[in-house]
Amino acid sequence: MAATTEGALKAFLEGLGSGVPAFRDGPRPGQAPPFWVIEQQDVAPSVAASGDFGDPDAEVAVVETLTVDLIEQARTRTGARTAKNAQRYGLAEVTARALHGCRLPAAPGPITAVRFRGFDRFPIADNRVRTSITVEVHRPLYAHEVVPA
Repeated sequence: MAATTEGALKAFLEGLGSGVPAFRDGPRPGQAPPFWVIEQQDVAPSVAASGDFGDPDAEVAVVETLTVDLIEQARTRTGARTAKNAQRYGLAEVTARALHGCRLPAAPGPITAVRFRGFDRFPIADNRVRTSITVEVHRPLYAHEVVPA
């Protein structure tokens, strides 16, 4: 079991078999692309929730928004003046499809839904391409502290 939703996403991504490592909040120094970076953006009450605010034991539903960034090398040198594409086209879309509707079995609590919300591809900078996938994770607000095993 992961201690955070980010950790559960990391476990899920690495279990897809793409051979791409995943990191929470940033890669280790010197990490070569491709790799995933998972960052929590915010946690907000679910607008679909209909909890009883007078009941301290009522479940509070939240939507946790995370970004899953795929960092890839854009090109590799093949000669003194030539290069070829190194990007794995379609990997971001295949991953977004796998995330949409998954249950994140390593999550620290029950997940009611995982929804792919969209992705952006950023221009090449320093020979790297970044594709950012936005994911919403619907879950209850934890009533107890999660202690990693």
